[in-house]
Amino acid sequence: MPGSHHPDRRPRLCQLSESSRPGRPAHSGQTGRQGGDGSARRFPSVTESQNTLLFLKIPLFKDLSFVELRDLFNELPLESHEAGAYLFREGDPGDSLYVVKSGNLEIVLAPDTADEMRLRFCGPGEYVGEMSLILKRGKRTAAVRAAELTQTWVMTRDKFNECIQRWPHLAYAMVGIMSERLESSNEAAFHDLVMKNQSLQKAYDELRAAQAQLIEKERIEKELQLAADIQLSILPDVLPDTDAFGFGARILPARQVGGDFYDVFELKDHRIGVLIGDVADKGVPSALFMARAHALIMAEADRGMTPVEVMSLVNAHITRLQKSTQFVTVLYGILDLTTREFSYARAGHEPPLIAHANGGVERLPHSPGMALGLWEPVTLDERKVNLAPGDLLLLYTDGMTDCRDPKGEPFGLERIKQIFGESSKFSAQQACNTLLDTLQTYQDGAKQDDDVTLVALKVK
Repeated sequence: MPGSHHPDRRPRLCQLSESSRPGRPAHSGQTGRQGGDGSARRFPSVTESQNTLLFLKIPLFKDLSFVELRDLFNELPLESHEAGAYLFREGDPGDSLYVVKSGNLEIVLAPDTADEMRLRFCGPGEYVGEMSLILKRGKRTAAVRAAELTQTWVMTRDKFNECIQRWPHLAYAMVGIMSERLESSNEAAFHDLVMKNQSLQKAYDELRAAQAQLIEKERIEKELQLAADIQLSILPDVLPDTDAFGFGARILPARQVGGDFYDVFELKDHRIGVLIGDVADKGVPSALFMARAHALIMAEADRGMTPVEVMSLVNAHITRLQKSTQFVTVLYGILDLTTREFSYARAGHEPPLIAHANGGVERLPHSPGMALGLWEPVTLDERKVNLAPGDLLLLYTDGMTDCRDPKGEPFGLERIKQIFGESSKFSAQQACNTLLDTLQTYQDGAKQDDDVTLVALKVK
């Protein structure tokens, strides 16, 4: 049974062989030798030698002589432990040292739980529990159980004190062991502290980096929201609706607001102002520049000037006031409701498309032009077009043509013309909706890098 005392299992003193007993001659090949007085000398048995070697591995007993070691292990009880049997558990009072004769012990923390962790194995000649010999109120710091059928010698605290009385130098050996244990413990504690400090520093650095990323993300989110708010504040709430013309518009902002804007507004003398623009920047800087450009165009347009005059004055204001390299492409036109003439000036913007009532689509003639805000004087493309009943005119930003599918293929001008031609029978707003719905289907979730803006007008 585990922990039982088996006196009959103690290693026994080697007996003299029959051939070497007094009065018997020694035969050839005997291991015994004649002493000087004619008596046979006694040699240790193999078992005694093995046991002695096991005890010599223990620092506490390494200075004992062979005879002293033999006497010691013969005096210690030998216990047998079945596999899985506990010698003691974590937290138990400790008062015994266990020396493994055969088998294996395992030292574990939190045994029989989900957090169980094996620290090490303890085999023949190794020992556990030496601190309990001197710490009277000490508790076991880990559990010890047999990994297989295991035999151990057991030295109690009382037996150890008895040994010190017989061999005082054991006390010095124990002091040395305690010093080594304390030094090792201090080194382990210091190493553990260093490792924990390094882990804490790493965790702190990672937390600080994550916090910085979170702050940056929040800053970007706020900036994008501010840019979107500025953009929405510029766009008209409703579009004009007249007996002769219908208007439509749609805008599809990119994740990072790109600076598109549009407006359709009433002017004097039965005229309608139509405006579309695209700032070459993103985020709040783009939104602020867009707001300034829109305000300047609206202010000059309200004075009743031609599109070329409006654009020229706005360019002069922008180049004089701005300190950055931002610029904006713009198409501003005036629609005469009486004559159905649309006169416009184009500052580097995409030329308009027109879909006729018969389904034909054409891109209106154009010449090179400059964006506003680059330099003075500005070169503009000035045009006029007379619209017939059923004609549908489309203004758009380059985000429409440049938008790509998951494979990276751009939507392109030809697709716009095809869809726009098929929409000629629709209203201006329905045509814008159809174009954007088709574009989003084409995108199929691919990233959108720029705003997409459409403005359409149709002759009723």
